[in-house]
Amino acid sequence: MTEPVLSVRKLQVEFATRRHVLRAIDGISFDIARGEVLGVVGESGAGKSVTGLAVIGLIDPPGRISGGEIRLSGLRIDNLAPEQLRRIRGKRIGMIFQDPLTSLNPLYRVGDQLVETITTHLNLSKTAARKRAIDLLAEVGIPAPDKRIDAYPHEFSGGMRQRVVIALAICAEPELIVADEPTTALDVSVQAQIIALIKRLGRDHGTAVMLVTHDMGVIAETCDRVAVMYAGRIAEIGPVQDVVQNPLHPYAKGLMGAIPTLAGDNARLVQIPGSMPRLSAIPPGCSFNPRCDVAFDRCRIERPEPVRHGTQAVACHLYDDAKEPAEETAA
Repeated sequence: MTEPVLSVRKLQVEFATRRHVLRAIDGISFDIARGEVLGVVGESGAGKSVTGLAVIGLIDPPGRISGGEIRLSGLRIDNLAPEQLRRIRGKRIGMIFQDPLTSLNPLYRVGDQLVETITTHLNLSKTAARKRAIDLLAEVGIPAPDKRIDAYPHEFSGGMRQRVVIALAICAEPELIVADEPTTALDVSVQAQIIALIKRLGRDHGTAVMLVTHDMGVIAETCDRVAVMYAGRIAEIGPVQDVVQNPLHPYAKGLMGAIPTLAGDNARLVQIPGSMPRLSAIPPGCSFNPRCDVAFDRCRIERPEPVRHGTQAVACHLYDDAKEPAEETAA
């Protein structure tokens, strides 16, 4: 079995406050293989974006990685010095954020920003870097790239700016791309184009992609596998078709049941009562138990560990009779 591009094991992320140490990520584990797109989905506050920031080493104080490890193609990166991590970030790990305006400097032409990134990470002259920048803009679908390369970010539409950000993310041919809500601010037609572009990255370049989103439509259209997060843990992980069509965890069932269909039936959509618990008030046992309609006494006392159930791994006491621990994911 080939080594995964990204391997996360028992990752914990904490934020220190005056009164408490809040654990935002609580012992999660997952792998992403070469050319694979892993979707990470859940409600706001589930820990999706914090997981992505931990992978790329951008957890700012008072936050810190307090446990576990992160490996990139076998190299442990969570304990590297900031300067070492900075060299890896951008070259071996690319980033696509939700708002392209926060990723692009409004005072510099997009070509200057691309050329600077390329010359920082690749041994190319400025002339060769500019040619590569034009080729990258063409690859991500920017029309007339030889002319648009000298434009400023404000001269591009939102969708075109996001394409420039993707070009920045892939300019050093990274092994892994972390994309945090890359389609949220875009209209539906542009979303479809960005989704197709991300899928092509994995197919043509063999890039592993971690796609953070709350949009199950994007997950179903883009990803090979999906991890459903809740309160800083992974509730369920597996192939996207299996999780969408046959969710196992009660929370995953609720998420999938809340997606409207075109089947024409008039049944009411599933509603999950309550809301995500605050980090300072995570309940004992299974953190979903106050909102779960099938919870029993054990759920309120004992934290469920993930077990393998067919192609999926699920952290729920309903499936404990499987008795086969899931190596890859921790809830």
